[in-house]
Amino acid sequence: MIIVSILSLLLSNAVNLRRDISILYNRIAILILVYCILNDLSSLTVVSNGIGLHGGLLLITNITQIFHIFLFIISILILSLTSFYPRKVWVSEYSSLKDLVFNNFVYYNTKIINKMGEHLKIIEYPLILLFIITGAIFLMSTNDLISIFLAIELQSYGLYILSSIYRNSELSTSGGLIYFLLGGLSSCFILLGTGLIYANSGSTSLDGLYIITSISDINSTDLWYKPYYINLSLVIFTIGFLFKISAAPFHFWSPDVYDAIPTIVTTFVALVAKVSIFILLLQLVYYTNNSFTEMSWTFILLMSSLFSLIIGTVVGLTQFRIKRLFAYSTISHVGFMLLALGISSVESTQAFIFYLTQYILSNLNAFMILIAIGFSLYCYTSENKEHEELMDKTNSPIQLVNQLKGYFHINPFLAISLAITIFSFAGIPPLVGFFGKQMVLSAALDKGLIFLSLVAILTSVISGVYYLGIVKEMFFSKPDYKVNTLLENLTLKGNVVNNNKEVIKNVNFQYNNIVISSPFAFVISTITLVILLFLFMNKEWLSMGTILVQILFNS
Repeated sequence: MIIVSILSLLLSNAVNLRRDISILYNRIAILILVYCILNDLSSLTVVSNGIGLHGGLLLITNITQIFHIFLFIISILILSLTSFYPRKVWVSEYSSLKDLVFNNFVYYNTKIINKMGEHLKIIEYPLILLFIITGAIFLMSTNDLISIFLAIELQSYGLYILSSIYRNSELSTSGGLIYFLLGGLSSCFILLGTGLIYANSGSTSLDGLYIITSISDINSTDLWYKPYYINLSLVIFTIGFLFKISAAPFHFWSPDVYDAIPTIVTTFVALVAKVSIFILLLQLVYYTNNSFTEMSWTFILLMSSLFSLIIGTVVGLTQFRIKRLFAYSTISHVGFMLLALGISSVESTQAFIFYLTQYILSNLNAFMILIAIGFSLYCYTSENKEHEELMDKTNSPIQLVNQLKGYFHINPFLAISLAITIFSFAGIPPLVGFFGKQMVLSAALDKGLIFLSLVAILTSVISGVYYLGIVKEMFFSKPDYKVNTLLENLTLKGNVVNNNKEVIKNVNFQYNNIVISSPFAFVISTITLVILLFLFMNKEWLSMGTILVQILFNS
């Protein structure tokens, strides 16, 4: 389905003259992904222990299918940012159910709904997104070293292009170039690890690798492979992936790239690449964990976890640019996920699946709120000269933490939503982030990793400083923003039109009737409620994690 749609999008891009109808392409991409979800749901009951496809190149299991569906849902939510105009006019007298169903409210001002926004003029955007999603889907389902490399490259090339897709933005182009050069370096590590594994075991299939690692008679001297050699190869192989998920000490590219590229693109780059790589690593760790030597290759995950927790927290304290702060926050969360991965027990795998899903949802919400805040400040001018002189202001309106100063007085609902999401990042009960951290720490203590658990708890507490700094700016400071004097006394005009295109009423409205459009508001409020009310609807989510882990450990 995705490949057919990629071909048809390529053809329609070639014959299309108007760049401003990219909004329709984004909606088509959403429909394609909805179909893919239905397709995966219908085949969920068919697959139990797993089905190998194309001579074992791909392996479809329940875990990969559930995460396919999860990835499609996340991609649909990210596509909703570019599939609808960001603002609309809301006049409560003409917004009854009858008016909404039978009448249309028409107003003639393209600036209000930001029809000319650059993000709504990039036709190739949904096309490249579908390439990346295809790569991510293959990467989760792969069962061979060759298909791993092809899938990670398909995903990565799309992400490089996506990072520099805003052609008029100097920052975005430089961010895309940094990402490309360092991503190429990490691919070299993956390729080197692949080559070494093949040279030693004579097989590119992961099945072969899993069989070799579970052979118990390693004392015999006539083995054709060297156990420590496979461990070393897997360490080099994994370094390439740790690079791509920005785990410390291979994290140095991510703050620069996150900050340079437009916020709408950052949302996709920060989330989708991580889901697919983590699910691949989960399967790799599980199948090679009963390893033959004293020191399993998974020790590198625990080492990286330690560095990520410390660097993500300590360096995050000095950040004043909000996307860089989110990048360091991501690094410390990656530390938690690697801790759960490195342990590889039933409990830790369950904690890992839960932590990954809740973190991706919370992060998506945080980025969407940032974008919505940028759109909501349309009517305001800032007295702060630093805000006016920011580079690339049109693509990333909110770049500094102090731009959120006093935002609660402008839009209390968005401010509260962001505060709830940030508290969840910090792990404050009873929000969903707290339960994720608690499950990971519980699994680590069960395994006897007391030092790592102490570091994780301490870094969680310290990271609260920069999270609460954002909340303090929003709620306890006076805003720098004043309503634009041109808009303050301006009366805008619109008409209520029935289905026959006849004008029923003429409506006058003010600047304060311009609000964030419904799709944005719906997605943000839904995710915020999930984060907030997890305590009351946790059964299905936790049960799904338990079932997936049982299938994995019993297969």
